[in-house]
Amino acid sequence: MDRRWTDVALTAAAPATWGTTYLVTAELLPADRPLWSGALRALPAGLLLLALTRRRPAGDWWWRAAVLGALNIGAFFPLLFVAAYRLPGGTAAVLGAAQPLLVAALGVAALGERPGRRALLAALAAPAGVALVVLRGGAGLDPLGVAAGLAGTAAMAAGLVLTRRWGRPAGVGILAATSWQLVAGGLMIVPVAAAVEGAPPAPDGPALLGYAWLGLVGTALAYALWFRGAARLPATRVSVLGALSPLTAAALGWLVLGQSLRPLQLAGFLVAVAAMVAGQLPDRRTAPPPLPRSPLAGPTPVGPAQAGPRKAVPAEPSRTGRGGGSAGQEARELRHAVAPLGQGAGR
Repeated sequence: MDRRWTDVALTAAAPATWGTTYLVTAELLPADRPLWSGALRALPAGLLLLALTRRRPAGDWWWRAAVLGALNIGAFFPLLFVAAYRLPGGTAAVLGAAQPLLVAALGVAALGERPGRRALLAALAAPAGVALVVLRGGAGLDPLGVAAGLAGTAAMAAGLVLTRRWGRPAGVGILAATSWQLVAGGLMIVPVAAAVEGAPPAPDGPALLGYAWLGLVGTALAYALWFRGAARLPATRVSVLGALSPLTAAALGWLVLGQSLRPLQLAGFLVAVAAMVAGQLPDRRTAPPPLPRSPLAGPTPVGPAQAGPRKAVPAEPSRTGRGGGSAGQEARELRHAVAPLGQGAGR
């Protein structure tokens, strides 16, 4: 498999894993503690990765990690829960699926990445397909819920763009950088959860299993893969893959909970999946043909630019990230850390 498609597949695994959150929360976790669920999902996972990697931020990365942790975790989780509680049906999921459009706009301003026509069409078609899957008739539009959903989507979009812009410090792997964000974001949620929901819940056996899955697989591993993709792929292409989260949730509802899928929902699935695939295809950019050279012309003269040494081409950010950290180091970290994560999550 081409390496680019390997990057796409690994990145897509993150939102597919996030799509299990609804099922796990509904079946295993306390129903009245959403903020504590977010804190217990992020903070233990971040501390575990921090213990495994033993790398702390340095210099500017103290505040950068705090900003990214706030956008991707600390602000996003509470806003997501507010939207989910106040908006019926799949309205919150549709607002989240609009993230590619925000990423495309922010990417132009912050990264200079101008998405091609195909990527923009995918960014429009993916949320339309999600809407067909998750929306129900008579879905209300509570103003506070809509505002929270849009704010959460904007926070995640800004976090994705800044993750690509800042990359990682030289020599720091993806797991270490992920641990900083999860710890920072989790610490931000804890006081909010304590103020709103009181003391943390005492988990029983099923809740422990649910927290283990969401923390180890749905957060530690999934966010590491998501941030890895943000460093290697254009931001708009990464964000389009986020549509997999509500699609996975709907598919699990059909497979596990016996929920029905109407023909219109199946059509929405096809539209969203086609948009995600099309969004990963490179845009066709035609270069002007070279000027024809007369067969009577002599050897091409060598000018100073041709005679001198060639400039070194900088490594593509899609391969190594803007902030350094080799692919070999990432592979070693993932190989050593994923095994204990999978064992701890249970089956």
